[in-house]
Amino acid sequence: MRTLLAALLLAGPLALAVPAATPAYAATCPSGATCDDFESQTGTTPGGAWAVETPNCSGTGTATVDTAQAHSGTRSIKVTGGLYYCDHVFVGRALPAGTAYFRFYLRHSTALPTNHATMVAMRDANDTNHDLRFGAQNGALQWNRESDDATLPEQSPTGVAASVPLPLNAWECVEYEVSGGQIHTWLNGTEITGLVEDGVPTPDIDRQWLSRSGWNPSLTDLRLGWESYAGNTDTLWYDDVAFGPTRIGC
Repeated sequence: MRTLLAALLLAGPLALAVPAATPAYAATCPSGATCDDFESQTGTTPGGAWAVETPNCSGTGTATVDTAQAHSGTRSIKVTGGLYYCDHVFVGRALPAGTAYFRFYLRHSTALPTNHATMVAMRDANDTNHDLRFGAQNGALQWNRESDDATLPEQSPTGVAASVPLPLNAWECVEYEVSGGQIHTWLNGTEITGLVEDGVPTPDIDRQWLSRSGWNPSLTDLRLGWESYAGNTDTLWYDDVAFGPTRIGC
């Protein structure tokens, strides 16, 4: 024991060092990006740059500032999504021109449905203000183009298998890029094959999406929430939202 102690002392302070504690989440906001951890929210109704939205009709869906769940700090946005279209609810804000990359942390409590549902909607000025929608179908994440109901991936067994479900009751990092007529999507830093539209038609992935030529969106807003079209509910939390002209990362 005495020999071992002497050896450690001779080795210097590095030999006696203990692993550093894992730091708490600290958002680094890149130059030109907009980042929001919702810690500046002071009430129960989202405010500031954010507004609660129920387009066209409203029902049972609710969106509140929550202090029971947070990815960082003490606050997040909680969305309680209702069964049908009019039970939808979003928390939205305008986007600056040139926004191409998005990142947020998402936690939810119910397995993704077989029926189509939306968790993120963005108005596309180049598609007569129809929404580009990110959500789920057949139990896996998907993109949907409101104007023609095209999906990414195609909803074939092979296409669905190229996407992934969204794990339950844990904070997951969702990233995506929409630029130059293409889409790239990452979950916890890993790109999802079925959620890539790279301009080259691939059967079961983006062939249907690319059947419309010249698609190149201009996104004007970001809405986080829940919209169900066939009787599915979920409770979701959003936190540490960031968007800008370059990739932000998890």
